[in-house]
Amino acid sequence: MAGRAGPMSKSDLAETSRSRKRERERNENNQGETSFNQSGNNRQTWNYRSRRMDRSPSPKRSHVEHTGDYSDSNFYEIKELFNKRFTFKNPSDKPWCLSDIGEDQAGDSCHSAELQKLKESLNNVKNELGDKELAKWHQHTGFTNRAGKVISSVRRFMNAELCTQAWCKFHEILCTFSLLPEDKELNSVHLCEAPGAFIASLNHFLRTHYKTWKWKWVANTLNPYNEGNDTGTMIMDDRLIVDTLSCWYFGPDNTGDIMVYKYLEGLMKFTQHMKKIHLVTADGSFDCQDNPGEQEALVSPLHYCETITALKLLSPKGSFVLKLFTLFERSSVCLLYLLNCCFQQVHVFKPGTSKSGNSEVYAVCLNYAGTDALGDHLDQLELNFGLDVVQKAWFARAAVPDSFLKQLEECCTFFHKCQTETIRENIRLFGNMSEADNIEMEAKRRDAADFYLEKFKLRRVVRDDWVVKSHASTSLTNRHPAHKKKHSGSYNERQELAGLVWYERIRKSWLGSEVKQHCSPGHEAGYALMGRKLCGKYCDWPILKGRQLSRLATSPFCDVELLQNMVEAVRECRKANNEVVSHCTSCTLYSGDLVLQELTSLMKLKKESVHCGELVDCHVIGSSEVFSCLKQSSGLRLLHFKDVPPHSGQCTVLHDGEVEYQKWLLDVVFRVLEKCREGEALILPILSSFTRFTAGLIYLLHHCFRTLDFVCPTSSDALGTLAFLLCAGFRDPSREVLDFLKRLTEEVLPVSESEQSQQVLEFVPIEMLLRGDLMDFLSRLNRAIAKQRLHLLIQATI
Repeated sequence: MAGRAGPMSKSDLAETSRSRKRERERNENNQGETSFNQSGNNRQTWNYRSRRMDRSPSPKRSHVEHTGDYSDSNFYEIKELFNKRFTFKNPSDKPWCLSDIGEDQAGDSCHSAELQKLKESLNNVKNELGDKELAKWHQHTGFTNRAGKVISSVRRFMNAELCTQAWCKFHEILCTFSLLPEDKELNSVHLCEAPGAFIASLNHFLRTHYKTWKWKWVANTLNPYNEGNDTGTMIMDDRLIVDTLSCWYFGPDNTGDIMVYKYLEGLMKFTQHMKKIHLVTADGSFDCQDNPGEQEALVSPLHYCETITALKLLSPKGSFVLKLFTLFERSSVCLLYLLNCCFQQVHVFKPGTSKSGNSEVYAVCLNYAGTDALGDHLDQLELNFGLDVVQKAWFARAAVPDSFLKQLEECCTFFHKCQTETIRENIRLFGNMSEADNIEMEAKRRDAADFYLEKFKLRRVVRDDWVVKSHASTSLTNRHPAHKKKHSGSYNERQELAGLVWYERIRKSWLGSEVKQHCSPGHEAGYALMGRKLCGKYCDWPILKGRQLSRLATSPFCDVELLQNMVEAVRECRKANNEVVSHCTSCTLYSGDLVLQELTSLMKLKKESVHCGELVDCHVIGSSEVFSCLKQSSGLRLLHFKDVPPHSGQCTVLHDGEVEYQKWLLDVVFRVLEKCREGEALILPILSSFTRFTAGLIYLLHHCFRTLDFVCPTSSDALGTLAFLLCAGFRDPSREVLDFLKRLTEEVLPVSESEQSQQVLEFVPIEMLLRGDLMDFLSRLNRAIAKQRLHLLIQATI
């Protein structure tokens, strides 16, 4: 096998193992605890293996100095687990190089019959998993994963930040290959990086090996806050992102989509402050569980765009790390040949901490020749940017020499063997593991964790050395765990579920029991949102524009699955019938009297009800029938605004993401804040608050009124306005706030239907919207609206 190398000799490992055994014997009278020297004169006693499962504080170890006692079979198995590598060897007599442009565009596309046989063979093995229940299968393969204890060991003993599987994989890569420059300065760019584990891993490596180095980094990922981004291709974990936003570039359209050429142009400008870029990593992928046999082909356009971006950004002698999935398709043949022509060394590496049964490998490319070596090819390659790149033959068959194809086939055969052996072992053991099997597997997992800590020389860091020094209390992950993806059932069961009509899928999902419930007025006590005074100096926020929303795929303020089901239900009902009217007689609406009672309660909460027996003015937006017969009530004088939301009763799949609706809502809020006087109240019909735009307006209302709450349902129209926002105890905003709103109204203009049109997406920084009680308030508001809309749509359909 070309270029494969072992981690350490058996004799060296045996010697350290014997030393460890002698030391343990010397300390048997000390209840198995081993003294371990720390820096300086500090000493701490601990037993490494016995304290793994203990919940007491982790020992502060500067570096692991012991290895386990390995049997011969365990030693060789673990050694090979961390030694899955293939290195391409460029022939010295006929070096691989890019041919003339004219030649590249003629002839048959790259194809290898041997690679297609390997693909078919692998898919045949994968097909045996079709009837396996996903949760149980993942639990089983998690236990049979030899490196399954590595993450917990690193997280605990090394105090590693954002320690995930990706963290451990990248640390392996850093310790196995010479990725870093020789000078004491490092500039890195991390593509498709969410949640940021490569950044955290690189930071840990630098802090423990090169602490005096200067390091600058920039990262890209699909924007987890952009409402139009598909959750199937996006990581919603923003624990590191939210506190390092200035280092993340989401592009001119705010999506973070690296597959748009304008994004590449913008990223190059964004990284201009770096004189050199020494390292680019690309860890991109997306969910392919519904079509696992075509994972490589589905993800290949992303890999192409990542590669071209890296070639444009990297300085000569730089390094590139790219995640790939099998290497059977013509796209992978071309891509790897391109990399071998641009870099002095190209390795295909499967980290030991990457699950052995999956198709993931990393192309590790060292010593970049620079863009000059590409000549006219770079311009040609840039033309293929985009989703349809798989349909284009980048190189003719004749341009890829047989010597390269032969090595690639050897590489693929090796990794195919490793993967299929693991899958077959997992199938054999699934539901059939004996007690002896469990004990043996647990011993291998412990030994693999020891081996990892020893081989890759991990050292502990202190919290002040982390990228994010304190917990990110504002992150989606910490405040909104419902954003986690939900996969259940076997592949066959999920395919069967996908074939059902929308309302049957909902009734069979976890949402079924919730949307079946009929609604009645009722509030959880003490959930009103208490306002805070907004200082004018904080109102100088940038107004962020991006690609005009054509759909709502996600929201920072609502459960993703609930939102997506509701969007599908609205779309399907509109397709079947232009007018959907549902009157669920079992649901009780908030009448005008009940709405005013809730508002009065809010005013009493802050003692805002009546001043010297006078009526308090309450501004009511819209011509809702709810208040048509009410003039005044409970100490309130109703002042009606005749503004009616655009397309009233005609909710679309964009909900509050419609530009016309946003413009209407902004104009209303601006005029109310100009007109309101101290202590007055507001009743505002609200379609939803899924977008950052509407959330920003509620943020401003939150700081201009002493108390906020909402009531839902207020209508039985499945596509109408189902909720009212109640605002009590107005207090005059500063002039700066009103000036900011006026400037915002000038930015929110009608836009054309062109795909290139932009709209205002955010004007209150996202980290402020995720802070405090506001996010909980918005989540509850959206959940109530979405559940009731789904409930009414199902009632109208079945």
